[in-house]
Amino acid sequence: MKRKNLLQSFNQSRREFLRTTAMLSAGVAASGLLSSAAYAAREKEMNIYCWEGYNSDKVLDPFRREFDCEVKAQGLISDPEAVNQLRAGDTKVWDIINLNNAWGRKQLYPEGLIKPLDKAKFEPLWDMMIPEFKWPYKWAMSDDGENLLGMIQRYGPSGVLVNTDKVSAATLEDEGYDLFLADDFKGRYAVLMYDDWVVMHVAIAAGFSPFRAVTDEELAKYEVLMRKLINNAAFLSDDMNAIALGMINGSIDGSFPGSVYTVSAARLDGNPNLRCVVPNKGPEELGGRAGVRWMELTSLVNNPQLSPRGEDFLQYCYRPETCKNVSFAEGTYNPVGQMGDPRVMALFSAEELDAFQYDTLEADMNKCTDFDIIPDYTRLHDIFSAAVREKA
Repeated sequence: MKRKNLLQSFNQSRREFLRTTAMLSAGVAASGLLSSAAYAAREKEMNIYCWEGYNSDKVLDPFRREFDCEVKAQGLISDPEAVNQLRAGDTKVWDIINLNNAWGRKQLYPEGLIKPLDKAKFEPLWDMMIPEFKWPYKWAMSDDGENLLGMIQRYGPSGVLVNTDKVSAATLEDEGYDLFLADDFKGRYAVLMYDDWVVMHVAIAAGFSPFRAVTDEELAKYEVLMRKLINNAAFLSDDMNAIALGMINGSIDGSFPGSVYTVSAARLDGNPNLRCVVPNKGPEELGGRAGVRWMELTSLVNNPQLSPRGEDFLQYCYRPETCKNVSFAEGTYNPVGQMGDPRVMALFSAEELDAFQYDTLEADMNKCTDFDIIPDYTRLHDIFSAAVREKA
């Protein structure tokens, strides 16, 4: 594979993203008004709404050829926005939805937005998984443990990013988020504008869990830290490659927040000094964990005209070669749960494993709490939005 030049960011701007999504949604939704003959033809098409990677031609082209199927894939940059689009009627648009782990169990399935999988087909495939995701894995199952809600594949820890030539990983581990919020770090970092992730990490920096209702006292402390974080940043960007470039050229020393995938491409391109670091200490109520570990759940949308190719695609994603292609899709490299299978692990070189920090992956995951729903997201996000407007 030809590595993507970091100067050619694959991330769309929010405006372009929304415009493209609207056009695709309108076009595909119109097909819902077609005849039963057109419905039968759905086995020749499939539509995926996903985080970057699953929309890669490297992943999709072999499937298109084998199943003689037209596949349209649209990238997303916000779990809450994607959930709201399904609620608004886009279950008629998509066949596959790929979101972070908690949404399926806590909202998509209870609201009837996704369909459970056939356990007889998928449970045997779970033998490929790493021990942390052994069957039955909580986030892949319904609350009662009866239904399998999707496939777990990519995962990773989220903390902050740093150029270790400027700040050692050990220093950042010990000082944690306080280092980024110190006055002498002003102008030395960027904020990665994945809104809910900024909200989560600032809440943890303020000393409380974002995954429960927030007190007024906690909200006041969170507001102080959020305004300082945003106002003191060198720049704000939802383009992780632009942030990586800033760390490479020395215009910034780090990023708040960041995961292994946000620097994995840069590391493979010869910049091992860029690193995702998870602080050592977090709130007591989170077991002292300061990071957030995410796992993606890929599910069948409860589409009234669901493409039969949807289930085929999920099974296809368990093939060792596909696991590797998903892990190393263009521009973003991630570990996958199926690395518990020796056939999958054999496909990775030492250089590729180092790209997503395999040497500290288990330790970093253990310093993270599981990604979850943020009950007070609206209140917390309003403060975030106000800080962004203030900086502008």
